[in-house]
Amino acid sequence: LKTGFVYDTVMSYHATPDPIEIHPEDPRRIFKIYSIMEKHGLLAECKRIKSRKATKEEIIAIHSITHYRKMRATTSKSQYIDLEHVYDSVYLNSSSFESALYAAGSLIELLEALVKDEIRNAFAIIRPPGHHAEHDAPMGFCLFNNVAVAIHHCMKKLDVKKTVIVDWDVHFGNGTQNIFSKDPNVLYISLHRYEDKTFYPSSRKGAADYTGHGKGKGTTVNIPWPCSGMTDADYLYAFREIVIPISMEFNPDLLVVSAGFDAAIDDPIGQCKVTPVGYAHMVHMLKSVNNGKMAIALEGGYNLNSTAMSALACMNVLLGDAPPPITSNLTPKKECIETIEQVREIQKEFWTCL
Repeated sequence: LKTGFVYDTVMSYHATPDPIEIHPEDPRRIFKIYSIMEKHGLLAECKRIKSRKATKEEIIAIHSITHYRKMRATTSKSQYIDLEHVYDSVYLNSSSFESALYAAGSLIELLEALVKDEIRNAFAIIRPPGHHAEHDAPMGFCLFNNVAVAIHHCMKKLDVKKTVIVDWDVHFGNGTQNIFSKDPNVLYISLHRYEDKTFYPSSRKGAADYTGHGKGKGTTVNIPWPCSGMTDADYLYAFREIVIPISMEFNPDLLVVSAGFDAAIDDPIGQCKVTPVGYAHMVHMLKSVNNGKMAIALEGGYNLNSTAMSALACMNVLLGDAPPPITSNLTPKKECIETIEQVREIQKEFWTCL
C-alpha cells in the first residue's frame, strides 16, 4: 500500500481581498509544501487522491446552516471588508468559499481512502486551515473545520468507531475541541501555547483542567505550554509521557494529526523551536498507535520555508524512512516537566496508563 496525498491549486485562490497586504496564512504555503515534496521525489512514490468540494450536507453535519450561507454569500468586495470586522482574524475573497469547500472535501476523500485500506497513511496539503472554525462561525484564518467535517463523515458513513485527533498546531484548536467535547468516541489531544490564557485564541477550554463535557468527559487532553521557545525535547517528552500512552490506551481505528507547523523554528507567530527532525520523530511515534493508520492534515504554519521543511520531514516518515537522529539537547525544560506533571494529575482519573 502506498502513502496517499491530496493537493489542489484551487485552494490557493483564497487570498486577502487587498492584493498589497501580505497575510501570514499565505496562499503560497501549500504550493511550497507540494513543490518541495515533488522536488525530493516523494510524490512519485505516493498515490494522489482526487480532490473535490465538500457538499453542503457534509458541511452542515458540523456547521450551522447560517454559517454555511454566510460563507457562500461572500461575493462582493465591500462585503468582505464588512465581514473582516465581524469575525476574529478571518479574511475572505470571492474564492474563499470554494477553497474552503475543497479543503474539507479533499480531506474527506483522503480519509475515506485510508479507512478503506486503499492507502497506508496520508498527507493532506490543504488550506484554508480549519481547527479554529466553530459550529457557527469562522475564526482564526479558518472557515470550515476540515478535520471535524472529514472525521464526522468517516464515523457516520464508514466503519470508524473511534478516532484520535492530535493537534500539534501551536494554537489551541478551539473549534475542533468544542465540536467533539461531548463525544466519547473522539479523543482530542492538543499541545499549544496557552500562557495563562493570554495566547490566541485565549480560551478557558485550552487549560489543562478542561477534560471534555458530559459523555465526552475524559476525551479532551490539553497540554498547555506556559511560555514560548518550546523545543524538540519538550514535544517529544510530552509525546512519550502523555500523547502516545493515552492514544494507545484509547485504541482508535483512525488517527488524524491537525498539523500546524507554527511551533517550528523561525515561525513568526509561534515563536517555538521544533525542528523538522522533531516533527519526524513525532510522526514516527504516532505510527505505533494503530498500526500506522494515520493522516496528517495541514493547519497553520507561517514561515514558508520552515513549514515546507517540516512537512517534508513528516512525509519521509510516512513513506517508511526512519527519522534522522536528534542532534539537539534532549532535556525538556522545567516548564515542560511541570506542565506534563499537571496534565498527568488531571488526566489520571481517566487513563490507567498514567
